Amino acid sequence: MLEARNVTKSYQQLKVLKGIDLVIQSGEIVSIVGASGAGKSTLLHILGTLDKPDAGTVRLNGTDLTTFRGNEMAGFRNRHIGFIFQFHNLLPEFTALENVCIPGYLGKKDPRQVETRAKELLALLGLGERLNHLPVQLSGGEQQRTAVARALINSPSVVFADEPSGNLDSRNAEELHKLFFRLRQELKQTFVIVTHNEDLARMADRKVEMKDGLIVD
Repeated sequence: MLEARNVTKSYQQLKVLKGIDLVIQSGEIVSIVGASGAGKSTLLHILGTLDKPDAGTVRLNGTDLTTFRGNEMAGFRNRHIGFIFQFHNLLPEFTALENVCIPGYLGKKDPRQVETRAKELLALLGLGERLNHLPVQLSGGEQQRTAVARALINSPSVVFADEPSGNLDSRNAEELHKLFFRLRQELKQTFVIVTHNEDLARMADRKVEMKDGLIVD
């Protein structure tokens, strides 16, 4: 479903990725682990089209992502890829419902259908009573679950998560980890997760370890 072949990336003289080959199957939950500086986040950003490789190819459902440019890339990303970040990245002036709807609006979908789907997702994630709350009125765990709903609003092929539980306490982190597996079961969702959390890494279907810009396990 997602395939990277001989992906390299350098920043000036620093070689960050040195030839990455990776295949992710539909419905998999894959964790990417390794020490700081191993290249995990750089790989995630390239797989998620937030950055481009210097060489190599990345394909999602057969489409070569390295051929896109500008708005074409942004449109493909909006339709097919979801993101969850460590610090939520919710817009503070919008409610939970509005934050979740934004990617659907940007994709020019019917606003009524977007809002209906957003309410369904928020209810699924235990936030049905928090639709009209601003981020500042939500707990850290509730903010992150709102971010998960936002990542899912356009029914993406794959969701990329960069240290999704890194800003949560142990209880909320555990609940978030369990949520990923429930979403895989209920929505057949694919997740690729960069994490330092060993519990989450062990729970994944597959753990990919990186060291010095290479996959070593």
